[in-house]
Amino acid sequence: MEPYLSVIIPAYNEEKRIARVLEAVYDYLLCQDYTWEVIVVLDGARDRTLATIQGFAAGKQGIKYVDRQENRGKGFTVRQGMLQATGRVRLFTDADNSTDIAHFDKMKPLFDAGYDVVICSRDSKDAPGARQAVPQPAFKRVLGNGANLIIQALAVPGIWDTQCGFKAFTGHAAARIFSISRIDRWGFDIEALALARRFSLKLGIVPAYWVDDPETNVRLFGYADAFVDALKVRWGLMTGWYK
Repeated sequence: MEPYLSVIIPAYNEEKRIARVLEAVYDYLLCQDYTWEVIVVLDGARDRTLATIQGFAAGKQGIKYVDRQENRGKGFTVRQGMLQATGRVRLFTDADNSTDIAHFDKMKPLFDAGYDVVICSRDSKDAPGARQAVPQPAFKRVLGNGANLIIQALAVPGIWDTQCGFKAFTGHAAARIFSISRIDRWGFDIEALALARRFSLKLGIVPAYWVDDPETNVRLFGYADAFVDALKVRWGLMTGWYK
């Protein structure tokens, strides 16, 4: 039977954190009155992430995993999970649990009202009430704000936080977007939102209460990568790359 919600968790080397996020997601889903599945997609992990997932999933229903041994990037990993999922709504959440799974409580009413894509934002300009428990380091804030202005100019005007790792799509929207998306690494969020706009999908934004994890796998060069990817998206939209 088709589940209502699929939760996709991309994971690289996450042996220290993956059990914590799986426990939070599993406990939350057990309390819901809809059907669900959890899909963890490993992106060429070199540590004991797989063994940790297998240990957690033993004896539990609804916990699945994809052990891809080649590192292809977060965008490729989320895309694989989205296209393999079967839920009417498909949510991806980062393995660092910076945005708690309970944020889906804010998203569900929008899906019930007919929205195709709903994202969380850490920026109050997108959604009043968005806030961060502990502000990011100053250099991340400066880089993030500067990069966002460029991203808006190139690909997704009007969205101040394109990179929050908590986004959900209807099954139809996920299939339409991720079947043609091409960005394999950090800029995949930008691409997904730009395509949602291109296809005139109904997009909603809810506020995030975001807790930064100092051990996150986001690298300093990730901001430069996102800028390059935004250029690729802009070029693709102009040239018919996404037909």
